[in-house]
Amino acid sequence: MKEGYSAGALRRDAMAGLTVAILALPLSMAIAVASGVSPERGLWTAIVGGFLVSALGGSRYQIGGPAGAFIVLVSATTARFGVEGLLLTVLMSGVMLALVGLLRLGSLIRHIPHAVTVGFTAGIGVTILASQIKDLAGLTLPGREPGELVPKLAALAAAAPTVTPAALALGLGVAAFILGLRRLRPGWPGMLFAVVGATLLAAGLHLPVETIGARFGDLPRNLPAPGLPPFTPGLALQVLPSALAFTLLGGVESLLSATVADRMTGRVHRANMELVAQGLANVGSALFGGIAVTGTIARTAANIRAGARSPFAGMLHALFLLLFMLLAAPLASYIPLAALAGVLVVVAWNMVEKDELARLARDWRTGAVLFATFGFTILHDLTLGIVAGCLLAAFISLWERGRART
Repeated sequence: MKEGYSAGALRRDAMAGLTVAILALPLSMAIAVASGVSPERGLWTAIVGGFLVSALGGSRYQIGGPAGAFIVLVSATTARFGVEGLLLTVLMSGVMLALVGLLRLGSLIRHIPHAVTVGFTAGIGVTILASQIKDLAGLTLPGREPGELVPKLAALAAAAPTVTPAALALGLGVAAFILGLRRLRPGWPGMLFAVVGATLLAAGLHLPVETIGARFGDLPRNLPAPGLPPFTPGLALQVLPSALAFTLLGGVESLLSATVADRMTGRVHRANMELVAQGLANVGSALFGGIAVTGTIARTAANIRAGARSPFAGMLHALFLLLFMLLAAPLASYIPLAALAGVLVVVAWNMVEKDELARLARDWRTGAVLFATFGFTILHDLTLGIVAGCLLAAFISLWERGRART
């Protein structure tokens, strides 16, 4: 406001907010489904969390909401503690994120080595891709899908004879359409077009594919009343390690996204204020039944490219999503799960920074840190991957300093 805000700036913010809302609509539902919760929880997260991130954050252009990076953590937490345990985890991580910001510790998170960031992001991308094979191919498993990567791939391979050709064709077609349209018309909402087209095709041809309605029923057309998740000291102690992992990943992802926004606009974000906002957004999301919130690079970049001028763009994006949910929630039940899996295949592909991986691998030091982080992330979990990568990077740095002295 001090720099001046005109009606023209408001129009730009409104168009940017609408553009990002169209992008976030299918993506929020896809991330929620992949995380093991119902699709409306993804929308609640984007609406409540997205509004608070933009209203209170330290980055002018940051867009918050459910992120692909959290799929593995949210899915594992839900499988172990249920939805109520997940909501408590999100609430606790929000409080911890806000405390990290209030204590002005945001700069510590920013010092995580770049090779570690690239390694765990690539690991998350591979894990997301593996998690989508079942819905993408329409496979039927005799029991619950394993969480660990190697047992998961073994179970999926054993279920290969149950593949549904229509689901596989639909999912791969969605992914191919999104990637192709991005090259030809990068400004168009390819994810929305692909999901709408796949839904019309599946309904018109009566394809034998599972839909959101078949698995979850009809989506609600409003936000739920806010309420605290069930709390007991025992449950809080059980979910504490997960809450710490949520806090670490949320801090890294949000500040990384804000840094990308800085490079695109020439502005400088306030890291500690951003972490406080991310924390409050997670608390708000948990109160309304949503999942983890963080700054999202793809939606933030789309916001900037669409001409956003202020945080009003992100706040309007949340309001547009609320309007979409109020008007079109019943139609979402017809969306094929294979189409949402196709959307997440594209998300996973984009998370793996192929050029950066190749550049870092050329040097044995950064390459060792990169592959240690990547390996522990896909074979164990994200937290161990980050810890292993940071410890190895510190060891190499100390070894090189000692070698230089001698």
